[in-house]
Amino acid sequence: MLSFKHEVFLEVARQLSFTKASQILYISQPAITKHIQQLEEQYNTSLFERKGNLISLTEAGQILLEFLQQAKSIQRQLEYEIHTYHNQHNAKGELKLGASTTVALYIIPSILSGFRQKYPGIHISLLNRNSENIMKALLEHEIDMGIIEGKNKISMVNSEPFLADEVIPVCSARSYLAKKIRYAVKDLTDMPVVLRERGSGTLSVVKQTLANHGIKLSDLKITMRLGGTEALKNFVLADDSLGFLSMKAVSKELASGEMVRLYIDGLTMVRQFYFIQRHGEDNQGLNQAFIKFSKSHYNIKL
Repeated sequence: MLSFKHEVFLEVARQLSFTKASQILYISQPAITKHIQQLEEQYNTSLFERKGNLISLTEAGQILLEFLQQAKSIQRQLEYEIHTYHNQHNAKGELKLGASTTVALYIIPSILSGFRQKYPGIHISLLNRNSENIMKALLEHEIDMGIIEGKNKISMVNSEPFLADEVIPVCSARSYLAKKIRYAVKDLTDMPVVLRERGSGTLSVVKQTLANHGIKLSDLKITMRLGGTEALKNFVLADDSLGFLSMKAVSKELASGEMVRLYIDGLTMVRQFYFIQRHGEDNQGLNQAFIKFSKSHYNIKL
């Protein structure tokens, strides 16, 4: 088990701030400083370089961080394996998940509920950011596993297919665009369009699909860029603009008649959600238990 002062070091290294670490760990800043000083005495080296109010890891600090991250991963795996040795349902441990916006809002809540009931001894936390920032959080060891749109191209990360999703063009039932249901692709350049923020997996699939039809985002009449699926959906409901949203995100609004799906000839946007894990940790029991449960929840063949 990692000592508490090592846990303190990990949090300070993650935040690069004694103040933020003290707030997260609920201990005083002098106590944080004391734990770091004890570690520096133990290893007979400086772990942080201090420049005014800013701190950064020394080379020795970076070495310690890398080994402690490995130790933390082993500790997590050990706790799971020991408690499930006789009965898998006795599993205990902590699973830090990250999910892109669409996944966090519309796909994973029912999974989390079912998983909690099956494994009550496992504490789960969920970080909700866009796909780009979930990848960043995984690489920085802020989370243990993520679910994002699109397969990653980073060598340090392993991707495993999860679930397919369709992104569709929609507008408010009150929009003038709803007077027609079917449009040509070239008509998109004359429509007011609202898009997700840069780094969004939804924006990425829209950009790629339109590019396949010879349309750049700069060709569109972009009325707004919004961060988050709910913000975009609510803007579309209140405005005349067309928005590209996950079918899972707008199913209720389509059923109630508040929104209308528009059909753009030849335009199909299907994207795949992937589980992402750091290489070397993709076979760990807790990660695999969650992936297996998630796939069975959606009746995906294992």
